[in-house]
Amino acid sequence: MLNYQQPFESLAGKVCVITGGAGLIGEALARGVASVGGKLALLGRNGAKAEQLARQLQQEFGIEAIGIGADVTDRDSLELAREMIHTRLGKISFLVNCAGGNHPDATASRGRMTADKDMTNSFFELTESGFKHVMDLNYLGTILPTQTFAQDMVENGEGVVVNLSSVSAFLPVTKVAGYSAAKAAINNFTKWLAVHFAETGVRVNAISPGFFLTEQNRFLLTEKETGELTDRGRTIISQTPMKRFGEVEELAGTLLYLLSPMAKFVTGEVVLVDGGFTAFGRV
Repeated sequence: MLNYQQPFESLAGKVCVITGGAGLIGEALARGVASVGGKLALLGRNGAKAEQLARQLQQEFGIEAIGIGADVTDRDSLELAREMIHTRLGKISFLVNCAGGNHPDATASRGRMTADKDMTNSFFELTESGFKHVMDLNYLGTILPTQTFAQDMVENGEGVVVNLSSVSAFLPVTKVAGYSAAKAAINNFTKWLAVHFAETGVRVNAISPGFFLTEQNRFLLTEKETGELTDRGRTIISQTPMKRFGEVEELAGTLLYLLSPMAKFVTGEVVLVDGGFTAFGRV
């Protein structure tokens, strides 16, 4: 029977790998895991930044944590990271695929074409290399870490993979054609892998954040000089029933739930954390 008063105590001492672990969202999720005593392996392209955060979390929460420089699109890099995790922390129980991002060459400057058929700054100027970068970083960058780190879980007969999706996977957001497509692919992969792993004891789910102010979008949604909302920011807030952006810390509770035994019959789900954005019918 579940202990409903202490639902996260079973996470203490277990190894959780977080890709993109030194970004704003990655750090917030790492803090959530650290707060319940989990061991952390933070992966990032900037290894020094990941190591600095790991040391900070060790001091703050009294847990074991390491930072590793790794590229989620490079299998050899991930295999080296896995060896280091085994040596320093032990076998892996949880994986959070948080690495991702966008690229200007997969983003249309204009949200919509107009009746004058002007093709400048539109879909027709997006590049093959831009789309490939975004798909590789988000989609392949979820598949390869899962192939690398979920092996421990299957061998142990238990574990959880949590992928990071986006509301744009459900309601494609204007301009970000490549990003929306990549996140939609992650939703599909999450469900596919959940079925594939179902009898092994490994669960696979995703978290789909709404609009949060991160390093990548802060100055698309707010003015750098004044902090006031941009036109795009105002549009988003007007269509978010809770009338605000999310705070990255608000994602951690959903992650802990999905990692914990409280969610032991939950797999193949994409959990929205969006302030009601996708629930609103725009009327």
